[in-house]
This record gives sequence, structure tokens and C-alpha cells, in this order.
Amino acid sequence: MPFLRAQASLFCALVATLASALDAANITVATPPANITSPPVANLTAAPATANLTAAPAVANVTASTPVTGDPAAVLARLGKRAARIHDPSSIVKCGAEYWIFYTGIGVPCYHSPDLVTWTRGPRVFNQPPSWVAQVVPANTRGNFWAPDVIHLKDKYLLYYAASTFGKRISGIGLATNPTLDPADKNFHWTDQGVVVQSSNEDDFNAIDPAVTRDADGNLWLAFGSYWSGIKLIQLDPATGKRLAPNSPMYSLAHNHDIEASYIYFHDGYYYLFVNWGVCCKGVNSTYNIRVGRGKKITGPYLDKTGVDLLQDGGTLFLGANGNFIGPGSAAILADGGSSWFSCHFYDGTDQGRSYVAIRPLHWAADGWPFVDDPK
Repeated sequence: MPFLRAQASLFCALVATLASALDAANITVATPPANITSPPVANLTAAPATANLTAAPAVANVTASTPVTGDPAAVLARLGKRAARIHDPSSIVKCGAEYWIFYTGIGVPCYHSPDLVTWTRGPRVFNQPPSWVAQVVPANTRGNFWAPDVIHLKDKYLLYYAASTFGKRISGIGLATNPTLDPADKNFHWTDQGVVVQSSNEDDFNAIDPAVTRDADGNLWLAFGSYWSGIKLIQLDPATGKRLAPNSPMYSLAHNHDIEASYIYFHDGYYYLFVNWGVCCKGVNSTYNIRVGRGKKITGPYLDKTGVDLLQDGGTLFLGANGNFIGPGSAAILADGGSSWFSCHFYDGTDQGRSYVAIRPLHWAADGWPFVDDPK
């Protein structure tokens, strides 16, 4: 429906402009409450990522558990809120003694932290958009890149990011590499490696929302996708970080009318596929919720707890709205020091629906399925 697509794109553009202005006026990252020990993350300066808002029907806010009651600020703290405004956070990676996170914005901004509590702005990955962007996604003229993800592989860091425009399949996922994330290191330098995978109006998938992972054998893979035919997976060459070949197999992992923001994590013999259902980027009216399935092979099939294939609209609810904690999205897991943390963004119902990061302890049930604490 062209009219609805135009309205969605206009709405998101207005949200992006307002978000940038607000963040420019107030760029302080507040320290989390003293009783919060799990890791926070960064602060968003540009437009929310995640793409196709075109034809998604309204989805009721999904609540994963009984709403937590009490003082609104205290409740959100117990639900994992950190005082850091971001959208589409990457996985958290470590370089030396510092933790790093990247997120949606102009040039791919980042933050770093020595303790997962106090975060400081780092340099953007790009001061100017890479040359491939103008060729593959000519409508993306500002270098506003979406939903990055990062991994440390041998002697370098591989950062994947998406270039697109709202509601379009003319998209590309790019790769930048760096031997270090520390800008004080003499070897610090981001190198553009070009486009990894792209899509056009002739394709039935959308090349955005990259999520890089390794399988149990150490092979490198990239999951991606948004709306249309759903979540895809390609294998990468570990030597280059790019697709094995232009025509290498592309696997279909999950489908739903409004699906995106995939993430794969291996644990105890299973690959767990997290995806988002619902609509992002609409503040308190966002309907994002996180679903999960698992499989014995990284290429699938992935089944939910009831045995339904995620390719057949399956997906067990992992995390949904809870009072003022609205529309969680962009799942990632950090295993560090014997503990596991689940990170995502959400829209704050006490703050005009602005997006913040939430970090909560992650656990694994006796039957192997992951869950987050249900605070009281």
C-alpha cells in the first residue's frame, strides 16, 4: 500500500530528526542506580534502525509476564533499564580492558566502558560514507547506518552494518575491519571492506539487520533480514569476513508477517534464534516483542517450545512489553566472567517513548531454554 509506506517513512524521518535534536541538546550518559550491577550500554544520536514498516498490521503489545508494580523508575530499573539512550545495539565485545558497543546512527557511533557501568563516547566508524553506499543504496545520502553487529575474530574486529531507507528493499550490508577498537592504539584504523550482501526490489528479502556469529566448529555466519520472506543466513569466509561466493547458499530460517532483528547464539548443543515480531520506531505505540526458537544445526530448522517451525510463523515469546517497558528489540547475549547478560533496547513509557538499553541477567532452564529474571 504506497500511501501507508509513505506515511511510515515520513513518520520515521520525523522521529529521526527529533531524536537527533534532543540528543544533541543533552548528550550526558547518566550513571545507573547504585543497586544495579549488570552492564549498561550506549546513547543514540540518530534515527532508529530496522526497516520495513510497510504493511505490518497493528500488533497488540505483548506482555511476557505479570506487570511489575511500584514506583515507575524503580520498576524500569528492575526490568533492566540503563540511563543510556540507544536503538539497535550491537553485541558487546571486549578489546583489552574495555567493553565496546556500536549502534544505529550517522557513521556508526559507539561507546566504551571499563566496567560495563560507566560509558564514554568513542569515535564514529566513518566520517564519510563508504563509496559502495552511493552505488548500492543511492537514497542513503547521510551515512545513517542501521543495526550494526561486531565480532572479534583472530587478530581483528569485524563490524557489519546496514545501509537502506525506510520501507525499501534497496539495501546493503557492509563490512569494516579494525585490528583494535582502542583509538589510542597506533594500529587503530577502520578499513572499509565493501558490501557483503545486498538486495533490490527484485529480491524477496531485505539485506538489513546483520547479526554475525560462529558455529560450534568455528565457521563464520551472517543472519539478516526484515519482513518480506523473513530471516536469511549466509556463510562467510573467515579470511575476508565476506560471503563465501556471490552465489553461495542462502538459507531461510524464520518467517512472520512482521519479522526482523535476528540473533543466533549457540549453547549446550543448540543454536538459539532470537527474532523480533511487531513494529518498531513508534515510541509507546511500538509493538516489538522478542521470540525464540532452537535447532541442532545453524542452518535450521528452528522450532519453538511447542514444536512449530519458525519458518511456519513459530516463535516462543521470550520478552514482551511490561507496563512502561515497551517494545523490546535487538537481542544480544554477553557471556563474561562466568555470567551471561541479555541486552536489548526498549521504549520508555515514562519518557515519551524514547528508546533506552536494557540489560538483564540471562539464565538457562533445566530444559535448555533461555530466560531472563522476572523481577517482583
